[in-house]
Amino acid sequence: MLHNLRASKTRLIQALLIAGLNVLCLPVAAQQKALYKNPVIPGDFPDPSVIRVGEDYWAMTTTGTWAPHFPILHSRDLVNWRIVGYVFQQKPPWVKSDFWAPEIIHDRGRFLVYYTARRDDGARKVGTLCVAVATAPAPAGPYNDHGPLVCQIPELKNVGSIDAFFIRDEQNRPYLVWKADGNDAEPDQPTSIFAQRLSEDGTKLIGKRSEILRNTETWEKHVTEGSFILRRNGWVYHFYSGNACCGRGCDYALGVARARKLLGPWEKSKNNPILDDNEDWQCPGHGSIVSTPDGRDFLLYHSYRRRRDTFSLGREALLDEVHWDADGWPMINSGRGPTSVAAAPLNFSRAESRAEFFDGFNAPQLGLEWQWPMFSEQKVRVEVADGGHLILESPKGSLGDEWTGTVAARRFVSGNFEVTTLAEASGAFPQSRAGLSAYSWRDRSIGIAFGGNKVMLWSRVGKDVQTLATIDAPRARALYLRMTAKDGELYRFAYSANGRDWTELGEPLTGGNIEGAHIALTGSGAPGAVARFDWIRITPRTENK
Repeated sequence: MLHNLRASKTRLIQALLIAGLNVLCLPVAAQQKALYKNPVIPGDFPDPSVIRVGEDYWAMTTTGTWAPHFPILHSRDLVNWRIVGYVFQQKPPWVKSDFWAPEIIHDRGRFLVYYTARRDDGARKVGTLCVAVATAPAPAGPYNDHGPLVCQIPELKNVGSIDAFFIRDEQNRPYLVWKADGNDAEPDQPTSIFAQRLSEDGTKLIGKRSEILRNTETWEKHVTEGSFILRRNGWVYHFYSGNACCGRGCDYALGVARARKLLGPWEKSKNNPILDDNEDWQCPGHGSIVSTPDGRDFLLYHSYRRRRDTFSLGREALLDEVHWDADGWPMINSGRGPTSVAAAPLNFSRAESRAEFFDGFNAPQLGLEWQWPMFSEQKVRVEVADGGHLILESPKGSLGDEWTGTVAARRFVSGNFEVTTLAEASGAFPQSRAGLSAYSWRDRSIGIAFGGNKVMLWSRVGKDVQTLATIDAPRARALYLRMTAKDGELYRFAYSANGRDWTELGEPLTGGNIEGAHIALTGSGAPGAVARFDWIRITPRTENK
């Protein structure tokens, strides 16, 4: 039987290679188009920051509680992006959790990343939000962490610091701009945005802190954050976001203010918010601006799609051109909200691809698109012998439940898909489990697992873990597992001994609380238990608008 499984895997790889060659062999005119479609980075890539170095564009985004931390993305045209590395493979020693809002800066030949993370405060459960900095000789790294610059501001009780930005003032002195996270405190406090001098190397705060902006307008409600500042024609422009950023109750939008000097006084645009919801997109904001060689400005930012599966996908990265009116104020899509289709910045666009994803685990390491939860020491490895396997081994200190001790996952790029894997639970442990799951960074997940001569359907919300259905497994060393998702809200699970005849397990499950979800391969929480996966295949299904 295993010989037949290997042959089936080989045929899958050959078919996908042929499909790829068919795309590559298209005429040049068919591959090059003058239009692109948003999102330019599909899946959960919030708070994007972007710079240009020569003809290359570099971007980074939030990873939250997923590891590795802060993907480094590269593009030559602002439309086609790929992950080329990470700022941190392991979390710096001072960090407890929550890697947010990396801002990549190119200053005088140096590359700096200002970012937010929660400090490990020992007995304190949550940890204080801090702004920190890492430096590198090149945008792709390697990065050297310099630790926190600012955490709690003394006069603002229980208020951390987030969303850092670097800029030089009118006298060419480096400044850090960041937000006091007042909306994270009880009761709500103003969410002031501060500026303070930095040392010339950008790694230490000096001088006096000054408030330069705060929430004053109705549309901003209790939030101003996500600063990006640029100079143009004698003005300093401060792009910022307001209102609730995330989840089903979000109402995010983007505004702008301008001043003659960095420390103000600042005037907010009467057209704020300059980027807001429309029929295709909701809650846009927190972006950065980059200029093309011909002098045009483009905003890379995040937004939710306006469709049923949007919250399972998370906040995706969009691109829109910034225009300037006769009075020197910026406009985006003439105030009509994010575009869905627009002219490509460099006259090149990717043809929309619906090709399936397949990983036979034949390379020595996992691809850079794979992630795992940061809260335990993951033992994830690839064995290329005997056709290739992904091995998940549950270490001591794992998340501790029966299903998700070890996790290897990929972002959703659609809420409509079918995913299949060939799984094997092995080792001298009857509690070994190999599974397939829809897994959220918020400790919410649902899935199917195989092991101990049983097939099981399970759900997890925080520490509340339930077994929803159990059945005796077919007599097979390895078992095919399948998950089918519809609109990111309805999930069906099935298993098969031969990959042809499928049996559904349990009732369809709703996953409305699985936000920013990942397709995850899972291993048991029993220390030393081993889960093996021969391959994984993800096939898109018919999508909603």
